[in-house]
Amino acid sequence: MNAKYEIIMYWSDEDNAFIVEVPELPGCMADGNTQNEALANIQFVIDQWIETAKELGREIPSPKGKLIYA
Repeated sequence: MNAKYEIIMYWSDEDNAFIVEVPELPGCMADGNTQNEALANIQFVIDQWIETAKELGREIPSPKGKLIYA
């Protein structure tokens, strides 16, 4: 899937890794030792999040893109 959800990436000293969160998909997050690894991991996790939501009959939010107040 090539979903275009907003992501937030930051470094975590506690985890010693880059953390990526997808605010529009509750609980959807991944990590990686590098920024590129974290981005690759979040793409996989987004796909899994959407697949699981479909299986459970849950609503899948449409990507909103850039927030008007950001």
